[in-house]
Amino acid sequence: MSGKGKGGRGKGKAAGKLSSMSKKAGLQFPTARLNRYMRKGKYAARVSPGAGVYMGAVLEYLCAEVLELAGNAARDNKKKTIMPRHVQLAVRND
Repeated sequence: MSGKGKGGRGKGKAAGKLSSMSKKAGLQFPTARLNRYMRKGKYAARVSPGAGVYMGAVLEYLCAEVLELAGNAARDNKKKTIMPRHVQLAVRND
């Protein structure tokens, strides 16, 4: 016995590789957090785990649309950075 822990069996915590609900769904938004907010907000008696995934997908889609339009507005104004004015123009024109 060399006294170095488990003796090289397996790879410890890295062997299990935990994956989040967001990663499984392929989303950037935190689905577990959205689920928790829906449960704590008392919007319904029961909230399914898929509700957070669905809401995350909807929010991600909306953000992508608004950012794309705001980027177009910034490019029209010959700017490289999206500013609040560009977001306002994007929302107002759509």
